[in-house]
Amino acid sequence: MGLTDLLWLFFIVSALQPVLQRRYLDAMRMRKIAQIERARASRVILLVHRQETMSLLGFPLMRYIDVNDSEEVLRAIQMTDDDVPLDIVLHTPGGLVLAATQIARAIQGHKGKVTVFVPHYAMSGGTLIALAADEIVMCRHSVLGPIDPQLGGMPAASILRVVEEKPVAEIDDQTLVLADIGRKAIAQVEAAATRLLAGKMDEAAAASLAARLATGTWTHDYPIPAEEARDMGLPVSLEMPDEVLELMTLYPQPVRRQGGGVEYLPTPRNREARRG
Repeated sequence: MGLTDLLWLFFIVSALQPVLQRRYLDAMRMRKIAQIERARASRVILLVHRQETMSLLGFPLMRYIDVNDSEEVLRAIQMTDDDVPLDIVLHTPGGLVLAATQIARAIQGHKGKVTVFVPHYAMSGGTLIALAADEIVMCRHSVLGPIDPQLGGMPAASILRVVEEKPVAEIDDQTLVLADIGRKAIAQVEAAATRLLAGKMDEAAAASLAARLATGTWTHDYPIPAEEARDMGLPVSLEMPDEVLELMTLYPQPVRRQGGGVEYLPTPRNREARRG
């Protein structure tokens, strides 16, 4: 075999390697999902959003909950018998209110027990989905987040405050229109959250918590840890199965920047291992 043949072989192997790695990872994921489903006698559905990189250009893009996600989740639920429990694994920064609300309502309408697992974070629309679950399983440092609507990257509640605190003559028409849309968006999300919380707490408590989450009490990226979520009255558990955490390792971040700041040996450490 000549040098040219070796170079061609190298390029072919290099081109195929990402494809083979992807297929191996997909197979490992399916195997782990099947293992969890057998152990828990449930339907496992993952909604995992990682940062993606545009090919060639190389700049990062964040993925969010969109209508494609809602179609897939709804299809999976429709393929599941009413009495089969649902285990939803959430790892998302949020996304479209329409898609998140569709998923949340489908979860709420399922007759079997619905458990949402939040290994790391489920913000905004992810939290809206979690509100529909019978149980929210989190790690000690996992977080949920506020569900207040955002308009053009700005909090709807903050736009409303501008309109409320300034004379109308000093406010441009676009801001007035955004404030009108924002008022409706907040009312819609608050009402949706109240309905999702119904049955988990009394009517007054559900309305109060929905308002707290939807009306701009905090900044949109405010992290709500497990203990705080539990204090709010949400059905939060800290009994995160090891299998779910193992499953998340099969969804690695696609972007591996040079000179990353976090490095460790990916093996468990305990006192027995240290003494050995």
